[in-house]
Amino acid sequence: MVERKIYNNRLMSEKSPYLQQHAHNPVDWYPWGEEAFAASRDQDKPIFLSIGYATCHWCHVMEKESFENVEVANLMNENFINIKVDREELPEVDSLYMEFAQSMMAGAAGWPLNVILTPELLPFFATTYLPPHASHGLTGLSDLILRINEVWHGEEKEHVVEQAERIFEAFSDNIHVRGDGIPEKEQVEDTADLLFKMADPTYGGIKGMPKFPIGYQWNFLLHYASMTEDSRSLFLTERTLDMMQRGGICDHLGGGFSRYSVDDRWLVPHFEKMLYDNALLAYSYLEAWQVTQKSFYRGVCDDILNYVLRDMTHPEGGFYSAEDADSEGHEGYFYTWTYDEIRSVLGKENSALFCEFYSVTPEGNFEGRNILHTPMRLEEFAQKKEMEVAELESLFGLQRQILWKVREKRIHPLKDDKVLCSWNGLMIFTMAEAGIALADKNYLKAAVKATRFIKDNMWKEGHLLRRWREGEALFNAGFEDYAFLIRGLLSLFETGQGVEWLQWAVEMADLLQNRFKAEDGAFYQTDGTDENIILRKCHFSDGAEPSGNAIHCENLLRLYQLTYNKGYLEQAADILRAAQKYIDNYSPGYCYHMINLIRYYDQDAITVVVALNKKSQHKEELEKLFYESFIPHRSIIWRQMDDEALFKIAPFTATQQPIKGHTTLYLCQKGGVCLQPLTDFAEMVEAIKKL
Repeated sequence: MVERKIYNNRLMSEKSPYLQQHAHNPVDWYPWGEEAFAASRDQDKPIFLSIGYATCHWCHVMEKESFENVEVANLMNENFINIKVDREELPEVDSLYMEFAQSMMAGAAGWPLNVILTPELLPFFATTYLPPHASHGLTGLSDLILRINEVWHGEEKEHVVEQAERIFEAFSDNIHVRGDGIPEKEQVEDTADLLFKMADPTYGGIKGMPKFPIGYQWNFLLHYASMTEDSRSLFLTERTLDMMQRGGICDHLGGGFSRYSVDDRWLVPHFEKMLYDNALLAYSYLEAWQVTQKSFYRGVCDDILNYVLRDMTHPEGGFYSAEDADSEGHEGYFYTWTYDEIRSVLGKENSALFCEFYSVTPEGNFEGRNILHTPMRLEEFAQKKEMEVAELESLFGLQRQILWKVREKRIHPLKDDKVLCSWNGLMIFTMAEAGIALADKNYLKAAVKATRFIKDNMWKEGHLLRRWREGEALFNAGFEDYAFLIRGLLSLFETGQGVEWLQWAVEMADLLQNRFKAEDGAFYQTDGTDENIILRKCHFSDGAEPSGNAIHCENLLRLYQLTYNKGYLEQAADILRAAQKYIDNYSPGYCYHMINLIRYYDQDAITVVVALNKKSQHKEELEKLFYESFIPHRSIIWRQMDDEALFKIAPFTATQQPIKGHTTLYLCQKGGVCLQPLTDFAEMVEAIKKL
């Protein structure tokens, strides 16, 4: 047996799990930074920039085939300065070069993303996965290297550099495109109509494949349904959420959802699990429960959040980033089962109903193994078998637990255990909202603990750092880090976890206004201190996560309702104006801006001030009333006695005291005009029901 040589490169000292995966490649990788850029200039070599992430399946494939191939690595080392970037650590680098790549490539761009740059960091060629040698119609990486070398050292070089400069200039000219005004309210209806046409009425989601579980799209339709009572919105939302949970994209044993489905039925996923997907989806199921009161949606939300608490939480509080698709050299192996395995674990007789309900067959549905999924709803299956739903629910719950315990003994997929500020912000928001709505203190505690972890470890000298791992916090936070975290902080405050979180949110909102504000009124992705980011951009469209500008627009609207400081309302309006032309071009790509537009035009948006007496009388009952129901655009302030810190931020609350020692409810609308205060609990209940 030939012993494989172990190589060490400059990634050895990096904390990123993705960069660590490449630390022993024969490729002479550099991390993103001045050392690499100087080497490119000094040696007059183009840069091979390769971007991916730790749980990316095709990144693993390309590493194994090409970057571990000594022949290919030697070609790369001779002809390039090779830079490896974790897109989750440096999203502004990924976003910038992904946008360039999409303009240069005929097909869709994805990861791994490989871009060839000049020493001045200007891109002139981009591609995704490539095999080491030409195969099945794909150019080989070795062939590409030789062609780039020929161009760089030949007569075409001048033309290539000029082309790269023109690409850069074209993007630079389109940075500040301010709209004529705030999008009209009718844009919300137009967006919903387009989504109705694009939606798959059979399996939910958007027609076609692959299918991505984009939670915030369905939150938009829930808000639209509340505004218009349009039954199509609720039907498509419920169909999507139902079919996703029944599909293989849902982990029926351990909870949580995979990144996406390669088919249109949600059956076969790319098995990696991402923190941001599960944060967004848990909130979609939570709002669906608040709207419909169907326990099914509450149960799915619980399953997701309990998975995160069990498998994706650092002992000191931060949330981990992702889990890989691959284990033991095979995609999905950890999550799938053979028919014989199920029968062996559950017993031949006891497994019969389970195999029928979860579609487990001897042939399997994925490379000879079975992805658990449920083509039939439990109620329909119970009716078919002439059994009680509760009886089947109990039986399957017990059997899932047995199988999960067996699965836990398998070799687990890689866990990307870095703590990212932005994704933690998304999960803190959902944990806080779910904790109060579902009356689960574990979720609230997790939200507070994660926030405390970030403040203790990633807030340094008045600014955020993006990533923490193994005791090291690194990289100046970008706009999304601040925006997503502020969103979580506002929910911590609104769920009664203390004014400290509102103070911090206000401090960071001021920081964004001072360091990230662009000329068109929106916010740049970066603060402009990194000279190696060749272009500062404002990003408006939603992707796997909502747009940072959309999230911060929501933050500003919430801050306005909590403080009645008109400066926040004006900043929110500035973002909507800046996004207007983009929204006009293709509004379904801006669903989170549509949620904000609904809120912006909601003249009846209520700020609730609960002036608690010394005993905090009625607090739990009021929490239940406010959060178990779907009350869009309400903001809640739990006013404690003598809370001077709150009165400083929201001066209008100083006079809203408990009346005659009773907990008192104040309902206020835009501008801080409040209705008659209520001290009688029955009257409070009636007033809240009207909301």
